Amino acid sequence: MEVTKAKTGKVLVVALKGRLDASTTAVVEKEIIGAIDAGEQWLLLDLAGMNYVSSIGLRVFVLAAKRLKTAGGSARFCGVQEPVQRIFDMAGLSTRMEFFPTQEAALLGFPPA
Repeated sequence: MEVTKAKTGKVLVVALKGRLDASTTAVVEKEIIGAIDAGEQWLLLDLAGMNYVSSIGLRVFVLAAKRLKTAGGSARFCGVQEPVQRIFDMAGLSTRMEFFPTQEAALLGFPPA
């Protein structure tokens, strides 16, 4: 799993590449939760390079969304491939999180004024 972070205005863009499963979750959780704990409020998770997510991987996204909400921020997702989107759908998370086709679309109006 590769994790790349870049700041775009007030938004931290975190791009994930590879598989998010039991063997890679700890690394991704450390990066994402660590960024939130360091004060990031607005997160864009670019999953265009991610081809698989397990239920334990989804837990990282749910935990991040909860922490961001508590901090007055939020997360958006972009570039989600069909196999990964199906996992979000099956877990019932597709209606609780915001998805966009591209980074550009996700960054429009984010963070809210």
